[in-house]
Amino acid sequence: MTDLVVFLVLLTLGFVFGRLAESRHFKSIQKRERELATVLAFSERLPPPTNTPRRVALVGGNVVISVDYFKMIAAGLRSLFGGRVRSFESLVERARREALLRMKQQALEIGAAMVVNVKLETASISKGSKGQIGAVEVYAYGTALIDIT
Repeated sequence: MTDLVVFLVLLTLGFVFGRLAESRHFKSIQKRERELATVLAFSERLPPPTNTPRRVALVGGNVVISVDYFKMIAAGLRSLFGGRVRSFESLVERARREALLRMKQQALEIGAAMVVNVKLETASISKGSKGQIGAVEVYAYGTALIDIT
């Protein structure tokens, strides 16, 4: 009985602190999205036509976000019944938005105001003998356009 109580207490603590960390990360993302709103990012392959001479550079942002124990348990339970795995959806959304922000930050640092041909690559990093997902990696990259003045 004590083992069950300890397990439930640890599970509850993991859930609470995991949600707190996720909430802080989302707030950080929202703040930086507002700060980097001037750096435009497009999936269009070609930039808009202009007479302004430009220099180009490859920019990218990479992030790896680990899966917490509670999300793995919730996803395991969901896999029994099927349907959306909401606990992993928030994980992937945070990773995608963070990777795009890191790409935009790199573009801003080299003086670009626009990134075109933006692509996202994702990968799951598994751990353990059963190939459980341990983390999600997202890499965002594109062509930064730097006006030459």
